[in-house]
Amino acid sequence: MDIDIYALIEQYREWFYVITFVWTFLEGETFVIFAGAAASQGLLHIYWLIAAAWIGSFSGDQLYFWIGRKYGHKLLKRFPRMQGGVNVALDMLHKYHVGFILSFRFIYGVRNFSSLAMGMSLISWPRFAALNFIAAGLWANAFSWVGYLLGVAFEAMLGDIAKDFGLIMLGIFATVGVILFFVHRRGKARFEAKVAEQQQKQVTPPVSTE
Repeated sequence: MDIDIYALIEQYREWFYVITFVWTFLEGETFVIFAGAAASQGLLHIYWLIAAAWIGSFSGDQLYFWIGRKYGHKLLKRFPRMQGGVNVALDMLHKYHVGFILSFRFIYGVRNFSSLAMGMSLISWPRFAALNFIAAGLWANAFSWVGYLLGVAFEAMLGDIAKDFGLIMLGIFATVGVILFFVHRRGKARFEAKVAEQQQKQVTPPVSTE
């Protein structure tokens, strides 16, 4: 590779934490996995990375929760195609309560609507904030350490070649890309099936986790 990724990350190390915060604020695990791989090479500090991902993910979903509470019904009137996804998220909240709040970030499709939908439910802000903080921590740790362990694994397999960080990232990119492709494909099918089921019901009961 013509670009020295080691030098690039070392030069802009602090900005990678900022990028992680912004990226996770908007949702997305791919960058966190790659950053975790960089941490395995000593280019980033794993715990600073986890903190940035944790705070970013928590803050983003708190914002979506607030939007759902204040403008949720107006948004559904303006964008009716969101109704199916919101109904699925509310149905899962109704069935699994705390378990859903702790795990929705890992559920393809549903996670895009979850915080907005929970803002429209009867769950209180303090309760959601507490559970969301725990959930964001679980998510940030999971994907940061996945990236870290992948980096360690590829370094062990490549040996001296591992000094070319581009090869490690290429291997991680291919591995993560294949895994996410199948996960998203399977998740999309399930999500679309649940949306179709919810559209038949048409009515979503109030949800309370108090």
